Amino acid sequence: MSDLANDFRHHFMPFTANQDFAEAPRLVSEGKGIRLKKANGGEVIDAVSGLFCTPAGLGRTEIADAVSEQLRTLSYVTSFQHGHGKSFELASRIAALTSGDLDHLFFTNSGSEAVETALKIALAYQTAKGEPGRTRLIGRERAYHGVNFGGLSVGGMVRNKHGFSLSLPGVVHMRHTWLEENRFSRGQPETGAELADDLLRFCDTYGANAIAACIVEPVAGSIGCLPPPIGYLERLREICTQNGILLIFDEVICGFGRLGTKFGADRFGVVPDMITMAKALTNGAVPMGAVAVNIDIYDTLMEAAPDGAIELFHGYTYTAHPVACAASLASLDIYAADNLFGRAAELEKPFLDILFDMQDLPVVKDIRGIGLLGAVDMAPDGAVGKRGYKALKAFFDEGVLVKMTGDSVILAPPFVATEDEIAEMLQKVRAVIESF
Repeated sequence: MSDLANDFRHHFMPFTANQDFAEAPRLVSEGKGIRLKKANGGEVIDAVSGLFCTPAGLGRTEIADAVSEQLRTLSYVTSFQHGHGKSFELASRIAALTSGDLDHLFFTNSGSEAVETALKIALAYQTAKGEPGRTRLIGRERAYHGVNFGGLSVGGMVRNKHGFSLSLPGVVHMRHTWLEENRFSRGQPETGAELADDLLRFCDTYGANAIAACIVEPVAGSIGCLPPPIGYLERLREICTQNGILLIFDEVICGFGRLGTKFGADRFGVVPDMITMAKALTNGAVPMGAVAVNIDIYDTLMEAAPDGAIELFHGYTYTAHPVACAASLASLDIYAADNLFGRAAELEKPFLDILFDMQDLPVVKDIRGIGLLGAVDMAPDGAVGKRGYKALKAFFDEGVLVKMTGDSVILAPPFVATEDEIAEMLQKVRAVIESF
């Protein structure tokens, strides 16, 4: 492995300590189901579905066959003024899953692009309905909405913004929903619904007619699983409806069964005006994202444009790529045939039972979880993230894949895992946390 050290420097890795990685690279060579093989020997059990991407597990031949056939049949066609059948089929399939009248899909290539697209659609919609002064966007502290400038602007993970001073103007942030009194809450915390009134305060401060949209994750994921307080999302929906503000749910993590329902909107019984999605959209096999918009948004944009004119000047070279569409259709087939959303709901209790058993460990300061998504906060050791980075290496050495954000261990098991396999992965997680 040391002979390859120089090669590591050519790949500028994302969210990675590149120089440190080159000293002791964490490489995998194969993946099947919920297990990966280390390049230098040994096995890793996947406790985070890749990066919330692979609920159906790795190496699904159904997806591989669909992608292979698509590459042989039609490997690419531009979506600008042209199309192919699978994109329309896929849009219809997803529209059948989304709640309410969220039945029009705009395809992107990632969650970050889905967020950018949703924000642009929100601004375009407000202009199309005759309110071009609605330009403010509302985000939330500790939120993650991708890494493009729009997502960074409405996002609230401060470290992600360091070094990137440029930001969208007119963005303000509601407070996050973590409260001291809600430590070790299982599911939705009982207190904190009143935090949604931050949005009402912004309406009073800036004028409701200046606000285009409010974007939140139903469950904040990348920061470390922050379920919404009981009544919080309902209150946001009420304020948005009363003040003409679009409500966007960023479901890049929550979508496609992660909370035991089709989307987080279904889990909480709140219908937003737009939903962003990615990750599990193709079971992680091919990059793809999408935005579902309601019929009012779609019809308003269509009716505002002159006959024969482009209604939304936005898109990407690889929008609705034929191969990505084939991978997504195959993934949706697997989710339905194997009842994986129902399977996720069944696994929630055993997963959370074992997860919350870790609260007896001295270094553990908080645990949160809902659906098949959870987080364990370890006490910092000096600078925030110092202990977490050591733990990241230790988890891989122990043979378990997790996501670390600062000193938080984030877990999101694949839906195809058995109860015994969930116990196995969490036993490894516990062993590493105990060592600190």
